[in-house]
Amino acid sequence: MIVDSYRFLPRSFRPIYEDPQPDGIDPVWTPFEKRLSESRIALLTSSGMYLEGSQDSFDLERERAEPTWGDPTFRAILAPMEAIGLAHLHISHDDILSDPNIALPVDRLAEAAANGVIGEVAPQHVSVMGFQGASLEGWREMAAPGIIDLLHRDAVDGLILAPV
Repeated sequence: MIVDSYRFLPRSFRPIYEDPQPDGIDPVWTPFEKRLSESRIALLTSSGMYLEGSQDSFDLERERAEPTWGDPTFRAILAPMEAIGLAHLHISHDDILSDPNIALPVDRLAEAAANGVIGEVAPQHVSVMGFQGASLEGWREMAAPGIIDLLHRDAVDGLILAPV
């Protein structure tokens, strides 16, 4: 199966990802050349999910004080998820708490692995607070490098974004 990374993007977005960025950085998307059936896949949710009892919540105090600010950190999520918490002021928590697969579809990913669509499910997934209204600078400096390190350590071939 060939993955068309641009298929679900509006046509006007393509140049943003295909062409070099104004600061000379290469495009942020590259072709996915490995077969999905041989790939280790992780998920990334923007729901502000964390594991209660073993991880700190995202910073809701500061978000309440600065409504355009979003916590620029991330949490590694192990499956199966026991007790999850959500720290995000811009989404409704009820449905996600009743079925965490709404925000982080780990059961669907496991089914894809069992059916041979993907090679295997990564041992850890990633959660961020998706609302980053004021600036992406903190996210680029804090979360992105840590997420990249986590994915490299876990030998992840592909990351599926699960925005909420």
